[in-house]
Amino acid sequence: MTKETAQLVSASREAPIENVRGRDARDAGEPAARDSRLKVLHILDHSLPLHSGYTFRSQSILEAQRNRNWAAVALTSPKHEANWKKPSPPEEEIGGSRYYRSGSLPAGGFPFKNEYRLMKRLAARIEQVARIERPGLLHAHSPVLNALPAIWVGRELGIPVVYEIRAFWEDAAVDHGTYAEGSLKYKIVRSAETWACRHAAQVAVLCNGLKQDLVRRGIPDEKLTAVFNGINPQDFHSCAPDLEFARSLGITGKKIIGFIGSFYRYEGLDLLVQTAAKLTATRDDFVLLLVGGGEMEKELRGQIEQLGLQGKVIMPGRISHERIPGIYSLVDILAYPRYSMRLTELVTPLKPLEAMAMGKPVVASGVGGHRELIQDGTTGLLFKAGDIAALAEALECLLDEPELRAGLAAQGNAWVLQNHTWEKTTAVYSAIYSKALALIPK
Repeated sequence: MTKETAQLVSASREAPIENVRGRDARDAGEPAARDSRLKVLHILDHSLPLHSGYTFRSQSILEAQRNRNWAAVALTSPKHEANWKKPSPPEEEIGGSRYYRSGSLPAGGFPFKNEYRLMKRLAARIEQVARIERPGLLHAHSPVLNALPAIWVGRELGIPVVYEIRAFWEDAAVDHGTYAEGSLKYKIVRSAETWACRHAAQVAVLCNGLKQDLVRRGIPDEKLTAVFNGINPQDFHSCAPDLEFARSLGITGKKIIGFIGSFYRYEGLDLLVQTAAKLTATRDDFVLLLVGGGEMEKELRGQIEQLGLQGKVIMPGRISHERIPGIYSLVDILAYPRYSMRLTELVTPLKPLEAMAMGKPVVASGVGGHRELIQDGTTGLLFKAGDIAALAEALECLLDEPELRAGLAAQGNAWVLQNHTWEKTTAVYSAIYSKALALIPK
């Protein structure tokens, strides 16, 4: 561990806390970890009511665990308040899940000072919530700034810690332009991530790409378990299209190529707009519908104007979560043209699973994250990442062949329902938690 990583690890260790599994726990009777109904405290970066893939996965995990008769509660870091930008109560219930908050932190500071303050605040809050809830297990989710305080507090309280990695956040930071790959901060965060994996009782990862990367870093294979993304069949299934939405946009009667999600740079939506321009040169029977928003929104609107694609590429902005299934039903083909980079090669996205659950054919770049989800020619079509001509060919093939669209959609739907419901993908927590709890001294 580097000197800088050691500073990050020790940043949350200033205030001593009493071992609540000692005197206090004995006063309350048998610890929760050995109760028949396991209680798990999930430590999150942010949560609902913010909308993101991260928050929807978190909520789905909490719901799935309650369905298994586990008591699952959550605590968010101060980054929740920073992103929500509104006052948050110390505790609130959302969708049947109890969320504790850590409070906001003042902005600004020297490098690593913000991280120091965040971990110090989060460690103290974990201890407070542990006294209230008496969990048998701490389950920290990415980023590593959640894992380090959880591991320290878990040691102090005698509670095992599971660390779950949904993505390597240093790689996401590279895409966002926060810092460069190979920079000092990148190396520090990567080193801290590896340290956390070595010291957690068990490590859950989003997909096999992340697992293989950690094995190469020396983390034992038996300590790593993939907890894949999933869908809730009650939320994503064939339903009536939102015809009112189509009429309001003037796209009734057109074949629709769509993307529904966040406009991150790595999603490659600029390539999709260029492809729409290429297809427009020879056909006028389609529109490209980009639903959502994010960092690329302004740039995409400028690109559409520059290429003269107004009316051909439609960007209606963010849509309420309740309307999304009806919009999926409008779309004929879902496209995911992600660029190839460490993040997309290692991490699987959620959105193609939603599309397949809705019975829609998908076209995606052949990055590692997509190859884990899509069997080329069977459950979708893959094309060479970054290749506009290959993307245009795949889209044109599907636009012209309704039988191929139907076949891919049917096979993708069957595969998702068999392998990627939340009930199925979260079942492995039982084995992960059993291994972690087995480390408690008898």
